[in-house]
Amino acid sequence: MASYFLFAVAYFLGAIPFAYLAGRFKHIDVRKHGSGNIGTTNAFRLLGPQWGIAVLLGDALKGALAAELTYLYFGAWGGIGGGLLAMAGHSWNPFFRFRPSGKGVASGLGIMAVLMPKITFLAVLAFLILVIATRYVSLGSAAGAVTVALSVLIFNEPPAYKVFGLVAASVVLIRHRTNFQRVRAGTEHRFGEKKR
Repeated sequence: MASYFLFAVAYFLGAIPFAYLAGRFKHIDVRKHGSGNIGTTNAFRLLGPQWGIAVLLGDALKGALAAELTYLYFGAWGGIGGGLLAMAGHSWNPFFRFRPSGKGVASGLGIMAVLMPKITFLAVLAFLILVIATRYVSLGSAAGAVTVALSVLIFNEPPAYKVFGLVAASVVLIRHRTNFQRVRAGTEHRFGEKKR
């Protein structure tokens, strides 16, 4: 019975606000600047590439740990349950009154790396191609999410992973809807631009 406590652990792992904590070191509240998100992209924009990479690794690691812990005890369905809880903890952070606080892409990357490494490679490739071509991280994230959704249907993945791929991709796309509106309006921030 105590093993079910791991799902709470997964949720609170996801809630660790690495971008916010990194910002504290540089005396910047990332919630009040840039996009206001406590995610990797805003950390890159506000804190620079070194801190941005550190936040990326931290966010990916918490997703990977959440998925791995719950997978070990509960199998594939447990792994996706823990992974989705970690994404929820990141995206609607309990430490910040459950306000939308991140898009969950880096956490999702860590979860995918544990559960579906082959699809992770394809998703990262799609992400990089779109970001290099457009310099829009939001479009790269969307491309990665769509790649995941299509790949879990095309490849012979367990039903649990198909569910995770479709749900996680949908969450990422929904959380980026305002970004897509800004892309259409020409006001979306491009990767590498100076912070405003």
